[in-house]
Amino acid sequence: MNPAYSVILFTTASGAGYGLLALSGLAAAGHGPASSIGFALACVGVALALITTGLLSSTAHLGRPERFLRAFSQWRSSWLSREGVVAVATYPVALAFLAVWSGLVEAPALIAPLGIATAALCAVTVYCTSMIYRQLTTIPAWANRFTVPGYLLFALATGAGLLSFISVVFGRFQAGAGNFQAFLTLILIFAVIVLKWLYWRWLRRRKPEHSMAAATGLGPGVRQWEVPHTARNFIMKEMGYSVARAHARRLQQIAMLLLDVAFIATFISPKFPWAVAVSAPALLLAAWTERWLFFAQAEHVVQLFYGQEKV
Repeated sequence: MNPAYSVILFTTASGAGYGLLALSGLAAAGHGPASSIGFALACVGVALALITTGLLSSTAHLGRPERFLRAFSQWRSSWLSREGVVAVATYPVALAFLAVWSGLVEAPALIAPLGIATAALCAVTVYCTSMIYRQLTTIPAWANRFTVPGYLLFALATGAGLLSFISVVFGRFQAGAGNFQAFLTLILIFAVIVLKWLYWRWLRRRKPEHSMAAATGLGPGVRQWEVPHTARNFIMKEMGYSVARAHARRLQQIAMLLLDVAFIATFISPKFPWAVAVSAPALLLAAWTERWLFFAQAEHVVQLFYGQEKV
């Protein structure tokens, strides 16, 4: 698939935003009111800014962006519509959570339920995003058990990195060996590393499931005699993109290196808190690289029509 930068920005930015917002909600549910209005505004404000940036960028990939409102109408059958509906529903709940968490509205009893509700809506939205790709059985690289946990774990890991950075800025980052925030971030980064290693190994070893011989029923050895088009069309441009194996391996190594850097920086952050200034951007860059590969390495079965023997 052609890795459109609008969709990469959408999945990376909104994922980090939802991860940050969800972790903020869970932290507030466990600890009560924020120590300062500024900290609460920074957490929720950065999260909503990333979410909004991602959602707006996703409209650039629509065939008719001015008709984006129609995407909300098919929620009974479309994961794209479900994602849009839940994403919009998250805003009022998140703003209500911000109001009580920051102390702008004196209702401490509502902090925990609103924080949990916000986190749940964030999780459902990211799940819907992942299912947009997971449901596409015509793209084997997406229709597998790694897609959904990959989206959820990257959202939480990048969100945890951003939350750690904001916490350091506002003096809320716990120092010493008992830093649960750093420990949680380490677990999430490690889980992402393991998951992506397993996914990329599975992708390298996967045997093609579809072939031109099976599609035509003509048996082994069938070849395309004449190309279906004399010029490249939209389908060939969007679904016929391919990345060289050597380039893919190099980008995988870069993503893993960035994750390793984030892991090491997070590991030393209880002693050197400002190390999170390295881990947070490293996680975002790793997510961007991984997401580019996620789209670039996806082969659509329609490529059989355009001459590819196996997918």
